[in-house]
Amino acid sequence: MRSSMIWTALTTLVATSLVSASSVHRRHCHIGKCNFNPSKSPQCWGNHSLDTNWYDETPDTGVTREYWLEIQNGTAAVDGVERMVLTINGSVPGPTIYADWGDNVIIHVHNALENNGTSIHWHGLRQKYTTQHDGVASITQCPVAPKDTITYQFRAEQYGHTWYHSHFALQAWNGVFGGIIVNGPCSAPYDEDKGLLFLNDWFHNTTDALWSTASAGAPPIAQNGLINGTNVYGDGGKRFETTFTAGKRHRMRLVNGAIDTHYKFMIDNHKMKVIAADLVPIKPYVTDVLSIGIGQRYDIIVEADQGEGDFWLRAFPDMACSADNEMRDDIRGIVRYDISSSQDPVSTAYSYTDDCLDESMSKLVPYVPLDVDHPAKKEDFDLGFTVDTHGMFKWTLDGTDFLSNWGVPTLQQSLIDLSVFKTSTNVIELNQKEAWVYFVIENGPAALGLSHPIHLHGHDFSVLAQEANANYTAATPLKLKNPPRRDVAMLPANGYLVIGFKTDNPGVWLMHCHIGWHASQGFGLQVVERAAEIPPLCDSTSLDSTCAKWQRYVMAKGVLQDDSGI
Repeated sequence: MRSSMIWTALTTLVATSLVSASSVHRRHCHIGKCNFNPSKSPQCWGNHSLDTNWYDETPDTGVTREYWLEIQNGTAAVDGVERMVLTINGSVPGPTIYADWGDNVIIHVHNALENNGTSIHWHGLRQKYTTQHDGVASITQCPVAPKDTITYQFRAEQYGHTWYHSHFALQAWNGVFGGIIVNGPCSAPYDEDKGLLFLNDWFHNTTDALWSTASAGAPPIAQNGLINGTNVYGDGGKRFETTFTAGKRHRMRLVNGAIDTHYKFMIDNHKMKVIAADLVPIKPYVTDVLSIGIGQRYDIIVEADQGEGDFWLRAFPDMACSADNEMRDDIRGIVRYDISSSQDPVSTAYSYTDDCLDESMSKLVPYVPLDVDHPAKKEDFDLGFTVDTHGMFKWTLDGTDFLSNWGVPTLQQSLIDLSVFKTSTNVIELNQKEAWVYFVIENGPAALGLSHPIHLHGHDFSVLAQEANANYTAATPLKLKNPPRRDVAMLPANGYLVIGFKTDNPGVWLMHCHIGWHASQGFGLQVVERAAEIPPLCDSTSLDSTCAKWQRYVMAKGVLQDDSGI
């Protein structure tokens, strides 16, 4: 009881990071040769800037940000309908993690759930030389057993915004997710930072209860969509609202945290200036409608140029690839110019096309230009599906549906020099250092004509080619000169996606579809990168301790793994 009380007290500190006293005098790395000012000099960051190649150079702040998170059972009525949820420090979404570019981050995660393991993945953070802290059950760790605690440590080598979420079963979409903001320079000026804006689909039942439907190949119908964790439903719930100051430029940090919904995002009567895709600053471009796949993030600046009024902020499910949604035309928030207004807007939506395509490659031009070399290795994967003897639908890559083991993570296997991995774990071994690797993923007729958001851990990848309703051939042109870089890209329907990345980060890294049902149905593979260099990067004692506690819990409770493990 006493330890639980102490932990509860510690979690109250989560809103404010703790800075080590010895480094307070080095906190302001945005001050130096060129001082950061969001409205006047947004490209500056002290002795670094937007021009700094963050893959090679990171500010040394000397600052440690420390957070405590507790995963708990609860109930919530985020849209007016009460249901069981899993919370982080009692809220959905969980608290936002803040850091400055170059800070060290320590996050203690305590599992206070009644009967569930957990793990937390820091989506899009490369975890350079910290593969053990990527937070993926069955890949880089065992699940954290109830009453156990795990500590994640990494350096904020990128800047911008992203999110964290459970990477155990389908737990993320019961509420175990939250935002991350790493302060740094940006590619356009703004006056007000409106913070994170999450877009989620929402069900009035838990993902566990819906798994039997999904596992049979029938995507469950969503009851709602949420904007920053809220929406109306029937006579209940409430709209998300935000206020714009006339004449000012407002920065908004979008995250698609859905399980099965690709969104078309817009604010009526307003243009959006897009300044970053995932954690990569880009040369700004302007659009009315933004296409945002699951797991993707976009950083936008919206100028309040309408003088006055109330306007709908909208997230439309793109029905070319998304689960059906009872509220498909009513996932809306409100932008007000006058905080005292309570009127519903009468503004009109922009038109758009259901296509589940990414923003055009020609628009996503990285601000720091980097070219891609010819590959030392090229892998080609055909997407397909199968139905097993129990009637469970499985996605396959080259005929293999991914299956890992919660209790024997790949990282642990690599530390004991297990040279032969099971075929079902879909391991690609890459041992050459600083070499370019290309992955070609083909989404032909055998894959049901659906689009898929592909996420690679441990890397920003370059998007070399991407086309719907087309076949990849040896003659397909690849963009090698400063192609888009990001960590989630759409695999178009009946088409292909070609990505390239450099083997610059030793570790075990998952690549998977970010539709939650599809990952659980085996749509994934893993990269074991520069295996000989992995052991010195890991704390095997900590890894083994988490696994031992998980195994004791499994034996005591008779836990059975019923999905792919990711």
